[in-house]
Amino acid sequence: MKRSASWLLLCALHAVASMLLWWTREGTLDAFIWRADGWTVQPWTLWTSAWVHLNTPQLIFNQIALGALTAFAWVIRPNWNCTLAWLLAWPLGQLSLLWWPQIGYAVGLSGVLHAGVAVLAVQLLRQRITIPKAQRWGGLLALVLLGKLLLERGWAYPVVWDGAHDMSVVQAAHLSAAAWGLLLGLIATWGPIWRRSGLPPRPPHAAGG
Repeated sequence: MKRSASWLLLCALHAVASMLLWWTREGTLDAFIWRADGWTVQPWTLWTSAWVHLNTPQLIFNQIALGALTAFAWVIRPNWNCTLAWLLAWPLGQLSLLWWPQIGYAVGLSGVLHAGVAVLAVQLLRQRITIPKAQRWGGLLALVLLGKLLLERGWAYPVVWDGAHDMSVVQAAHLSAAAWGLLLGLIATWGPIWRRSGLPPRPPHAAGG
């Protein structure tokens, strides 16, 4: 399947928007934060809340993680189907936090990044991204992501206090976003662009264009 620069553009959007909102005045910033009891009045916060960070360590850590994901994507060049799956997982992961009534609000890129890793892992395992040893790379990504989610146990501990950074960590956001990334990444492997465009399928071992 033809490679696309769309994934890299989305990474750039996350990086730039996060930095812009970091310099936004606190009173204005409230309009971008997703809150469980008010998101229907401000539905755009399903997207913008990912760009809000509470302190410098959170921002730096997420920007480093985003940089690593961007560098990996630069090498493998995910196709448009991957980007679309990631785009859909972005607000759905945030919306799924309503399952946990103890979560009043959630900010930060970490959930979106978990979704991105899940999408790439599935696409590589299914060999929809045509690179050497795609399944090995996909298996490694899936193993690291699964291990992290199992250690966190976000289903039982949706919110934990991080005393080192003086903030709450919404672990349920990692879990919900990763689950949506897995599901949508898998769906994307069943409905590639060539089926809708009438082009013949390419063998899974073919080199990307």
